Amino acid sequence: MKTMTCQLLGGACNFAFSANTFEEIAEMSKNHGMEMFQKQDKPHLKAMEKMQELMQSPEAMQQWFNNKQKEFDNLT
Repeated sequence: MKTMTCQLLGGACNFAFSANTFEEIAEMSKNHGMEMFQKQDKPHLKAMEKMQELMQSPEAMQQWFNNKQKEFDNLT
């Protein structure tokens, strides 16, 4: 099992997600983001704006995702 924080995944806090696959961590992060959006948490909303800018370029988004996947794979 590996752990990554919200902040490592582009978020705004140190909430930790632990899972066996990057896909599971990505899903947990997405759910956390939706919860923070519903709470209108300002630091998370700011982080979401940056992610939305990144999503404007499919190539940049794919590169970001691949880099995060590598970070996860390199965790011990």
